[in-house]
Amino acid sequence: MHVIGTVGLPGSGKGEAATVAREEGVPVVTMGDVVRQETADRGLDPAKDHGGVAQALREENGPAAIAERSLPMIDDRLEDHDAVLVDGIRSGVEVDAFEERFGEAFTLVSIEAPFDVRAERIDARGRDAGANDGGEPLEKRDERERGFGMDDAMDRADVVVDNTESLEAFRERIRRLVREQTEPIDEPESEAERP
Repeated sequence: MHVIGTVGLPGSGKGEAATVAREEGVPVVTMGDVVRQETADRGLDPAKDHGGVAQALREENGPAAIAERSLPMIDDRLEDHDAVLVDGIRSGVEVDAFEERFGEAFTLVSIEAPFDVRAERIDARGRDAGANDGGEPLEKRDERERGFGMDDAMDRADVVVDNTESLEAFRERIRRLVREQTEPIDEPESEAERP
């Protein structure tokens, strides 16, 4: 069993990393899905209210609320798979929740790119400027994410992936990382198994 968590500011490449994991047969739990579901349950517009609901969940249920709601989804996927990628960790408190549950089987990956590169990517997507942020400027999104404690989570990463090269180079780096993290660990033979 292995759980790979990703953390990174908007436009850094977390979604692309999740796509690569899926291509490698690793299921993905997106923490944003918890927020989208809660937004819908509250009868709010996901395009406008995603960030506000994420903040409200943390204020109402504690800073690890979204991570805690993700745990049953992760456990469910681990029943049929050896590894899961968790997309969208936002804080050190969330890292604590995953480390507490999965221990050494949890690897945190920080995906990083400079502001101007991320802004270009988001502009190129066109749709993203409002998909889950109400058209909020990137500076505001970064500020909100950092307010959740993202810098602390990024500082605690086991692996840092610099995403400033080509898309294919990034995809290959993530593919190698996923394969490294999901390879079965050879257990030493017990005395009884030795000839």
